[in-house]
Amino acid sequence: MRIWSKALHVGWLLAAMGTGMGAAAQTVASTPPMGWNSWNFFAGKVTDKDIRDTADLLVSTGMRDAGYVYVNIDDTWEGKRDAQGRIQSNEKFPDMKALADYVHSKGLKLGIYSSPGPQTCARFEGSLGHEEQDAQTYADWGIDYLKYDLCSYGGVMRQQAPNDIAGQYKLMHEAYEKMHQAIVKTGRPMVYSFCQYGMDSVWQWGPGVGANLWRTTGDISANFDRMSLIGRSQAGLAKYAGPGHWNDPDMLEVGNGRLNHVENVTHMTLWAMLAAPLIAGNNLTQMTPDVAAILMNKDVIAIDQDALGKQGDRVFAEGPFEIWAKPLKDEAGHPSMAVAIFNFGESDPDLRGVGLHLKEMGFNGQVTARDVWAGKDLGRIGDDYKFILPKHGVVLLVVKR
Repeated sequence: MRIWSKALHVGWLLAAMGTGMGAAAQTVASTPPMGWNSWNFFAGKVTDKDIRDTADLLVSTGMRDAGYVYVNIDDTWEGKRDAQGRIQSNEKFPDMKALADYVHSKGLKLGIYSSPGPQTCARFEGSLGHEEQDAQTYADWGIDYLKYDLCSYGGVMRQQAPNDIAGQYKLMHEAYEKMHQAIVKTGRPMVYSFCQYGMDSVWQWGPGVGANLWRTTGDISANFDRMSLIGRSQAGLAKYAGPGHWNDPDMLEVGNGRLNHVENVTHMTLWAMLAAPLIAGNNLTQMTPDVAAILMNKDVIAIDQDALGKQGDRVFAEGPFEIWAKPLKDEAGHPSMAVAIFNFGESDPDLRGVGLHLKEMGFNGQVTARDVWAGKDLGRIGDDYKFILPKHGVVLLVVKR
């Protein structure tokens, strides 16, 4: 079944291959942010030592040099406020400024977490009524990234605008804009990450209130069904992403849960095609060579971080098979595109395989292709070239006219 408008998608693909976003260069999140977040592995047990150790591991494993530069502390770092209302870190984080200095000394950046509500999701201190104060505190500490999670502010919205969804959404917009203005007032560049689960089609209004990235869905988990559902639900959102503002399908689960090698490769491929933020969440102390090779594949990262700043989109679907295409920056006048062929089904395909459907991507005739994960040039191929994909598998290509 075809699930797209041919005229619309061919026009989008060809136009995107030849033009940029048309926006001025961004100094913050000009490409999708890359880093690591504490929640998936440590959850509420994260400590100062864990963050320092993670910073060391990001360097020693090569992840920093591969682009993973943000070390993000999620929920449960917060203490009480002092007599002046200034937020304090709790006993797990005795000196946040010293921690930021340590992270910076490793060539990395430090991220932190809060909520526009009175409490965070884990019921620690939120930023409601203290937005300017908290933003200035983060700036004084040397924070480079803020994840702002809706959490208890949902209750505030319902209380202030009962039975009025439009009114509740207006309050949500205002709350995120309030923290944006507070960050701007500090004068310190910070990546501003919205975590409000895609409510009110956030991709349409998030950039207008300062978002550098915004969650498009509920939380991810480390299983193939949830990961693939979230990734596939990004179809149609490509036009909202670009330098300085990105759709965020949530953190990477590569190396977590029961995802096997094939599923980890598919996960990394799908996020790269989506120009998604690459925020790892695995246990770096036990990272296997296989997981390290997936997370640090330079050619896959290059697709995610491509300077054209275009998110990929789905151009073909038939049964469990989908093809996604992502325009890449021209090289010496040769338009190129990343193409991913997925098998989201529960069984291996028959031997007829899956073709490229090049016309759906705006190509006429053959293309020159390279298999990215295999590191192999395929030469000139056309739709008669068939790919045999295992269950939950993918083939990732870079193709040129």
